[in-house]
Amino acid sequence: MPVILAIESSCDETSAAVCADGNILSNIIANQTIHEAYGGVVPELASRVHQQNIVPAVQQALLNAKVSKNDIDAVAFTRGPGLLGSLLVGVSFAKAFALAKNIPLIEVNHMQAHVLAHFIGDNKPAFPFLCLTVSGGHTQIVLVKDYFDMEIIGQTLDDAAGEAMDKTSKILGLPYPGGPLIDRHARNGNPDAYKFPEPQIPGFDFSFSGLKTSILYFIRDNVAANPNFIEENINDICASVEKRIATILLNKLRKAAEQYGITDIALAGGVSANTGLRQGLQQLGEKLGWRTFIPKMEYCTDNAAMIAIAGYHKYLKGEFIGQDVAPLARMPF
Repeated sequence: MPVILAIESSCDETSAAVCADGNILSNIIANQTIHEAYGGVVPELASRVHQQNIVPAVQQALLNAKVSKNDIDAVAFTRGPGLLGSLLVGVSFAKAFALAKNIPLIEVNHMQAHVLAHFIGDNKPAFPFLCLTVSGGHTQIVLVKDYFDMEIIGQTLDDAAGEAMDKTSKILGLPYPGGPLIDRHARNGNPDAYKFPEPQIPGFDFSFSGLKTSILYFIRDNVAANPNFIEENINDICASVEKRIATILLNKLRKAAEQYGITDIALAGGVSANTGLRQGLQQLGEKLGWRTFIPKMEYCTDNAAMIAIAGYHKYLKGEFIGQDVAPLARMPF
């Protein structure tokens, strides 16, 4: 029964988790509020706060899991993709811990881990399945044939869906992080109040740059006519934007599912916490007879539990890495 300590530090969450025989015993996430004043993540500040958070996060993860340092059989860590300075903190800690305890190191691809979050708990998809992985930096449709046999069959050609939400929040003057605030306003708005264009991109790829421009001009023109336009219509604007982003994502996902003949469909990544997208997938799944899978909220955003479950399956395969490993800001899928 391998006990694995997992470290996640790809962006601005410092997370540590412990799993035993594939069961998550603890999952600690330390958020960084320092970035709120800047309207986005500042890489240098993120890496410095990771240094402050990493030891307390690991200590709490071990405490919550009721295991000691001597019980750990391997250390799994996010190697990439992510912010290089942030990754360096997690990679360095994992290497030092493994060296001190003379135990194996396991590198994990952050995006693959988001997909494998679906193997936490009992409700698991069956291979092959499709996973729509959506975050602030990535938008992908992944054909998952096995735990580490994954193929990206569609991805964004420019901006990610999460980035489009973040940009919209800035246009609307909402504080950082804006994605959850758009979600909150959207719940009280009319999603059909305003119409935004859907990009006509062939295949399964996405594009959100044009949508961002459309939203920018829409707000600019309406505010010019009515300075109180945003304040008076914030809920409807957010609901309409959220619906358009969700329909862009789900229309491509439906097309991929039909072409590949797959009915097990999963959602992952930070944007999978969005209420409109979650409900849209569930409704589409009921209509088309899909089995749909969405992680618990704590496993949607960046977290070490998903690194732990990925590390567990790599442990079973004996896929370890040496102490000369370095972080990769861009890591091959």
